[in-house]
Amino acid sequence: MSHGISGSTQVGAAIVVHSLMSVRVAFFALLAFSATPWSSPPLSLSLGVAFGMLFSHPYAGAARRSSKHLLQISVVALGFAMNLHEVLRAGKSGFVYTLAGITFALVLGGVLGRLLGVPRKAAYLISVGTAICGGSAIAAVGPVADANDEEMSVSIGTVFLLNAIGLIVFPPIGHALGLTESQFGLWAALAIHDTSSVVGAGAKYGAIALTVATTVKLTRALWIVPLTLATAAVRVHLGDAHLGDDGRAGSAKKKSIAWPWFILFFLGAAVLSTYVTRAAPITSWFAKAGRVGLTITLFLIGTGMSRASLRKVGVRPLVHGVVLWIIVAVCSLAFIQSGLVSL
Repeated sequence: MSHGISGSTQVGAAIVVHSLMSVRVAFFALLAFSATPWSSPPLSLSLGVAFGMLFSHPYAGAARRSSKHLLQISVVALGFAMNLHEVLRAGKSGFVYTLAGITFALVLGGVLGRLLGVPRKAAYLISVGTAICGGSAIAAVGPVADANDEEMSVSIGTVFLLNAIGLIVFPPIGHALGLTESQFGLWAALAIHDTSSVVGAGAKYGAIALTVATTVKLTRALWIVPLTLATAAVRVHLGDAHLGDDGRAGSAKKKSIAWPWFILFFLGAAVLSTYVTRAAPITSWFAKAGRVGLTITLFLIGTGMSRASLRKVGVRPLVHGVVLWIIVAVCSLAFIQSGLVSL
């Protein structure tokens, strides 16, 4: 009898070990795939979320720590894709309404988040992604706001989903409304989240639309720097009560946090890319490495999601992102068609 029990225990232990090994193999296989040209930020994040939902993470702590540092390194590397000449050229005529649009999206996002009962950090990150440049903005601001894995994953997932929809539906809407290429490029830059989809939508519409969309979006992307620094300042001087969710006494206590020095390196990378033309092959390589690093990071962030955390977050962040995006898109389109916003 004891022999049978012992045998069953050994079989059970063998199954557990085999299952754990299989999960680890799957994790590293998906991690490696995220670094290949066949992957993309949305796909990598989706694979990470699927892994987190299906399996118990074998390296949860290590993934969390690695994603934080890799995220910052990737953001710096993405700075090598910036061209300050193009940014400033577009910014001369678009500075005022760019600032107005970002402010409008952030304020409206905060109001909608409260009305819908979305956790403050998640609402703030979704608003940041909508206001500036999607996942890149969330990647920069999230660690400074001390967002956890669930908040980062839900925010980036929401923005990437809407970003993909925008790439598909914006060009047909623009043609149906009879928008000129300049008008469409401006609308895409103001209303589509991520730079890659802005470029894709502009390219579908025409050469002029592509040029306008790219330059205006680059102008908006540069606002990552002051917004990240402002977020850090708020956390230092006002505490987490303005970004946190617990509402407990003492939550507004001032915190000593690590300032986002990586944002200054991001700006330095943009300066180097713009003015040191001889380094173009090297800066181009760094920019590509940054995109790969961001894709890998999104996989790691996605694996931090689980069924329990998803139930805790709920569908409200997605509703928040959809409503905010529709309002921003409709309002920006109305201003462009009326001629109040133009290049």
